Amino acid sequence: MAVAGGKTPERAAHRLRQRLTGRLPIDVITTHYPDAYGHVLLNIAFPPAASTALERNARHAGQSPDRYVQAALHRALAEYTAQEADRLNRAVRQLLAHTSPAHLIAAVGHALAHLPESSRP
Repeated sequence: MAVAGGKTPERAAHRLRQRLTGRLPIDVITTHYPDAYGHVLLNIAFPPAASTALERNARHAGQSPDRYVQAALHRALAEYTAQEADRLNRAVRQLLAHTSPAHLIAAVGHALAHLPESSRP
């Protein structure tokens, strides 16, 4: 973990990247805590070819490269969330094929109550 100051989070991430470039192989710098809107800041260093393709695709979409990446990340996270919800739904349905809802809820409650401290949010 590293700390860098700046007038904005973007400036702080930029300053941190400048300080660490050449010292560590860092591709992504992120803030540790979400801001007031629940967002974390990502500062990504793309290889030249990827950066060129990103700029071309963003221009084609009529967006800035930053906005284009932000939209792509939002789409990917939404897709992942939907896939995870579908996966859990299938797993619950499979469990319900072999037990009653009451037994399943009791088992989930028991499992949640006995989670190790390290896996609790």
